[in-house]
Amino acid sequence: MTKKRKAISTKSQSTKRKARPAAKRPARKRVKTVQRLDWQGILVSVSYEPDWLGLAKLGDVSNAHLEIQALSPERAMLPITDTDYRSQFLSARLVEQAGGAVAYARAWLDEAAKAPAWKKREESSRQLSLF
Repeated sequence: MTKKRKAISTKSQSTKRKARPAAKRPARKRVKTVQRLDWQGILVSVSYEPDWLGLAKLGDVSNAHLEIQALSPERAMLPITDTDYRSQFLSARLVEQAGGAVAYARAWLDEAAKAPAWKKREESSRQLSLF
């Protein structure tokens, strides 16, 4: 007589908790504007996000993000950077006080263009150099 053995399950039956559904946070609406300005013959893109960290609801904690990039002529130098691009984090209040992102960027570029180093760089780019 052959006895059949019953298969014994070695799987332990753990008590599994049902995961609670994650609390849904309201999606943060990111507001980013992109505008252009002509600064001394250079077409400049100014993108601005007034509440980059999403903390505006906490009061005066907003951290704005401003990006400035020369579009045309390509790779044109700007007085606020050694390249054609600059990213800056700053208070949204400063941008508002200046009259908006484009006005802030224009004032920043104008002020930086007064520096002797920029004037020298600009002068040398106009003149042909033999060396």
